[in-house]
Amino acid sequence: MQDHILSWAEDDRPREKLLLKGSRTLSDAELLAILLGSGSANLSAVSVARQLLQSTQNELQALARLPFHKLCEIKGIGKAKAVTLMAAFELGRRKQDIEPSARRKIASSQDVYKEFSGLLGDLNHEEFWILMLNRANVILDKRLISRGGISGTVADPKLIFAEALAFSASAIVLIHNHPSGNLSPSQADLDLTKKLQKGGEFLTLPILDHLIVTANGYYSFADEGNL
Repeated sequence: MQDHILSWAEDDRPREKLLLKGSRTLSDAELLAILLGSGSANLSAVSVARQLLQSTQNELQALARLPFHKLCEIKGIGKAKAVTLMAAFELGRRKQDIEPSARRKIASSQDVYKEFSGLLGDLNHEEFWILMLNRANVILDKRLISRGGISGTVADPKLIFAEALAFSASAIVLIHNHPSGNLSPSQADLDLTKKLQKGGEFLTLPILDHLIVTANGYYSFADEGNL
């Protein structure tokens, strides 16, 4: 079997290895090589994939966050390969949404983090989401409220409460990411949370928590006594 693999061109060996031994036997570089399809004039697809990984110190999360122009700067990566990689990384993020949100119950901040770590953890821009729950804290739905730049995004309280009321939610959890990896809430984060908390009290629609999500963990306003 191994001799059969070695008879193939180097660019094709990861494909053969996957077919013969399964995807879990492949290294990160070999899986990336399959996405790339081919190498360059002087480098095999596996060699180009290794360069890709080396550009982010072999951290896949950091690689998934590289913007288009940064991918294209890596030797052997053209526009088509960069687009293929970005599409694959986005599919990985969306995989978490395949299982229907309905019927999953939120019992802790860790449960919220599990819902959003794959979605927000490796983004290079900031997004603000809400998680809407029924009286039993079972997920009704989650909604993207706003998308911003590296340093922040604006969350409109009117839109947040309009979405929650449209779903007849009984409670809300707020979630946004910090692309910088900083888990500390900004003053703007604290002010917005207090503002939304007061609005929720008026509407009898409590804000149960507000999570700041990064690639390496999360900060819970409720757990830290800021809600």
